[in-house]
Amino acid sequence: MVGLVSDVGLRRALNEDFAIYLEKQEFKLYVVADGMGGHNAGEVASKMAAEYIVKYVEQSFQYSVKENLIEEAIKKANQAIFKYSKSSESLNGMGTTVTACLITKDFIHIANVGDSSCLAIKSNEIVKITKDHSLVQELIDCGSITEQDALNHPKKNIITRALGTGENVKVDVFVLKNSEYSKYILCSDGLTNELTNYEILNIINDEEDYVSAANKLVSLAKEKGGRDNITVLLFGGEI
Repeated sequence: MVGLVSDVGLRRALNEDFAIYLEKQEFKLYVVADGMGGHNAGEVASKMAAEYIVKYVEQSFQYSVKENLIEEAIKKANQAIFKYSKSSESLNGMGTTVTACLITKDFIHIANVGDSSCLAIKSNEIVKITKDHSLVQELIDCGSITEQDALNHPKKNIITRALGTGENVKVDVFVLKNSEYSKYILCSDGLTNELTNYEILNIINDEEDYVSAANKLVSLAKEKGGRDNITVLLFGGEI
């Protein structure tokens, strides 16, 4: 069961988020990307990244070192987007965040570049697995501001790492045990900028159906401002 909702929000003319998933017998893969760039370049970058990652994993799963697979897929996607951005002036500077989850029978790998997030749930506990690559996160890490200060910081949307903006990219990968959490949420910052983790947890625990939960999360984010595109991809951790 998967809940996937992507919404333009209330203040943007274009939805530059893109989400996709693939569930097979050997593995499950979930990806959310949040594009950036002028004109429609962000929309192009996010769709290209997500689809490339899924295609690469599907084609390489049987033949690759599985522990390196999600990182390799994201790095290859980065190179493809960077190369494509040079093909047209209108695409210059395009890029995207990405967060992805690869589930196999042996492990769960969460990977991210940028400030799209992965949250994990077990009973009444919710944990953010990924760490944002953003200016505000760097300010938190060095003690310049508190996490409370970060909620409304004027430079909240400045990211320090993205796919497509350079020939190489560093990918953070988090390794989890299959039984560690029961549910996972991949989301763009349009959700996490509007809702607290506990608001997210309460909605998911109140809804048995993942699609209903995803819709309620997006609706509440819009009620609280809907300042950005909002994408939610909710799924279980079993295979």
